[in-house]
Amino acid sequence: MNTPHLLIERQGAVETWTLNDPTTRNALSDAIVDGLLSACARSSQDSSLRIVVLTGAGGAFCAGGSLGGFASLIGQPLQDGQTDPLLAMNKSFGDLLHALSALPQLLVCLVDGAAMGGGFGLVCCADHVVATARSVLGTPEVTLGLPPAQIAPFVWQRLGESAARQCLLQGLSYTAAHALQLGLVNEVIEQDSDEAWPKILSRLLRAAPGAVASTKKLLRSLRGPVPDLRDAAAQAFAHSLRSPEAAQGLAAFARKQPAPWTLSQEKNP
Repeated sequence: MNTPHLLIERQGAVETWTLNDPTTRNALSDAIVDGLLSACARSSQDSSLRIVVLTGAGGAFCAGGSLGGFASLIGQPLQDGQTDPLLAMNKSFGDLLHALSALPQLLVCLVDGAAMGGGFGLVCCADHVVATARSVLGTPEVTLGLPPAQIAPFVWQRLGESAARQCLLQGLSYTAAHALQLGLVNEVIEQDSDEAWPKILSRLLRAAPGAVASTKKLLRSLRGPVPDLRDAAAQAFAHSLRSPEAAQGLAAFARKQPAPWTLSQEKNP
């Protein structure tokens, strides 16, 4: 079950899935996404599994999407008749978000450090979110010239329309304390606390597995499923990544400089 970038550890009825690529702050590479999809498919059929804990190694939860081998496509228009490889890559991440949300087990995100972009989306799929006090959660995509496409419906369902609009359209970041106030995070613990996490797990294990699965199904029926925007989101992301705007935004980010549209606003009050 383990892969170099996804570690899976089972202890009784609890399974911990650890994103394990510290050099990228656990960015969502194809390998990580595929590994998580396989873990979801297996776990959805495992009645002995009660809690899935999703976390990250190396002092970060998840830095967001990994462009990997697609870096050369940034700012490059699609050639006529060409099938865009970005579509399948981005839609696969959407598949993962839907699979995580549909797990019959309690899905708990244990966040330490950064949870940005796609990592923020993972958090929004959880039934319970525990963050260390030093954690920062944000959706910077629009400040880079990209839409937060696949995560948008999950952020909307987690935070409600008003807070989701503010978060997604302004590219905001939140401290753990602020995320707790928003309802994005359910509990905040200290990073070096050896007692808090076991107590939280013990409390969560009080819930009967069959009752949890049934209740999650009822809640999905009550509110309705997350809107399935996977195809439209993949199209929006691919189109934007190939645009000059994304090329400028990502280049500015790499140089740790303001994006050009930020400067233009400063010059024209």
